[in-house]
Amino acid sequence: MITACLRQLEKYTWCDLMDLEKGGRGAIERMVEAYGFTTRQALCDQLGVSKGTLANRYMRDSFPAEWVIQCALETGFSLQWLVTGTGTNRNDIESDIIDVPRKKIIAGKLFESNKYFFDKAILPNKYKKLFCLDEENTSYILDEAGESITDGKWIINIDGSFYLKDITRIPGNRILVSSKESNFECLLEEIKFLAKVVVVITKK
Repeated sequence: MITACLRQLEKYTWCDLMDLEKGGRGAIERMVEAYGFTTRQALCDQLGVSKGTLANRYMRDSFPAEWVIQCALETGFSLQWLVTGTGTNRNDIESDIIDVPRKKIIAGKLFESNKYFFDKAILPNKYKKLFCLDEENTSYILDEAGESITDGKWIINIDGSFYLKDITRIPGNRILVSSKESNFECLLEEIKFLAKVVVVITKK
């Protein structure tokens, strides 16, 4: 794998100026920055490698070619910048790409994760603040709640816990809250609305 990645990197003329057997520390630090992480442990989790494996590469300054290529594909950051630290850190297509924070709901708690990159063409023209939520084989792009609560799928807060639920307005300023697990009715003001799903992406 490493040999194949090195061959791919060596197609770039700027690779003639560096020794691809070294430069591991700088590349790892730039990958942490590209993903928006604050710790190398978070990078381990993203790459699916152990803390010891990454620490070994870092201490030996061994260049992680396969990780760098994965990072470039997943973040949209320039391969040249990730490898050498020179040039612009984003590719020319970056003007058409937007990074969207990713979050997870675990046991009713909302946690920050990494981020996704999307073509602006698939996103709504107007939005307040987007973020992405993964649930099983589906990714939801959500926009933070505005003043108007309309029918759709929402992240809501019930007694301090977060849930992704379908919301339907019904007469009497009431709502129907539904999901695969349960359905119930309540007054609109009894629920806190965080964000509404605006794009659904199903993974096959």
